[in-house]
Amino acid sequence: MAELSGRALIAARCAKFFKDGDFVNLGIGLPLMCVNYLPEGVDLWLEAEIGIVGCGASPSWDDADPDLIDAGGQPASVIPGGSVHDHANSFAFIRGGHIDAAVLGTLQVDQEGSIANWTIPGKLAPGMGGAMDLCSGVKKIIVATDHCEKSGKSKILKECTLPLTGKNCVTDIVTERCYFEVTPEGLVLREIAPGYTVEDIKACTEADFIVPDEVGIMQA
Repeated sequence: MAELSGRALIAARCAKFFKDGDFVNLGIGLPLMCVNYLPEGVDLWLEAEIGIVGCGASPSWDDADPDLIDAGGQPASVIPGGSVHDHANSFAFIRGGHIDAAVLGTLQVDQEGSIANWTIPGKLAPGMGGAMDLCSGVKKIIVATDHCEKSGKSKILKECTLPLTGKNCVTDIVTERCYFEVTPEGLVLREIAPGYTVEDIKACTEADFIVPDEVGIMQA
């Protein structure tokens, strides 16, 4: 695979968390890109809250089936053996603890593993969707996000300032600059994207984090 950067690198790195046969939920936007970067030999059952189990790679609009659209309004596909079901069953999978992992975008995430991803003060928000259910019903919550806001302010904070979607639930944070593991001791810098240094990450991250003796390189 060619060297990736930006959001493509985030999606490809998140996809490396998955094991063959996992039952996974992907949030709207960047998380949905993960299906395009699954490692060889890894087949997933992707659950979409709109009512699909067995989502496939995202087709182009030219090849799209107009009856198969994901929660973000983009074209979707269903793999052989996949199924379509109602909204109630979709949330039963989540609330029943049947989902192995979820990938969520965010507005903020903090060093305690809390996430705020559904509302901006002063702006009309459509609601939190299924994110709150995912944060309470899924054991592995992976945050896929740009490291900073467009203003340059860090999105990885000491403490979230926006209303929380989930508290102390995030297990991993992947940005275009690095990968943090969330541990009981705090954030641990596990990998850095090519072109960045530990000092670069410290300069753009508000949260405190631990730098181990060995830090890997983020790769697709």
